[in-house]
Amino acid sequence: MELLVASAVGVLTAAGIYLVLRQRTFPVIVGLSLLSYAVNVFLFATGRLILNRPPILDKHVTEYTDPLPQALVLTAIVISFGMTAVVVMIALGAYLSEQDDRIDTNAETGEDA
Repeated sequence: MELLVASAVGVLTAAGIYLVLRQRTFPVIVGLSLLSYAVNVFLFATGRLILNRPPILDKHVTEYTDPLPQALVLTAIVISFGMTAVVVMIALGAYLSEQDDRIDTNAETGEDA
C-alpha cells in the first residue's frame, strides 16, 4: 500500500513539474493542480494508512486514524480550488488581451524571450 501511494505521489509530482515547464498557460495551470494533488496525497499519507478505523479517539477504540492530516487535506483542497479559479481567470484575461496564451513572449518585439 505504501509503495502504491509513494508511486502515485512521485508520478503526480513528475507530471506536474513537466507541465509547469511548458510554454502555454493551460498546461501550467494543470501542472500546478497536479502538484497540489501530489501534496494533498502526501499529507494524507502522513496520517498513517490504516483501513477501517475511526478518525476519533474513544475509550472503546484501541486503534484510530489521525484526523489532523485529513483536516489539512480538506482545507488544502478548498484553497487550491479557489486559487485555481483565480489563476484561470487571470490566464483568460491575459489571453483575451493578447490573443495568445504563450507565457514567454517579449512584449516589445513579439518574439520569444
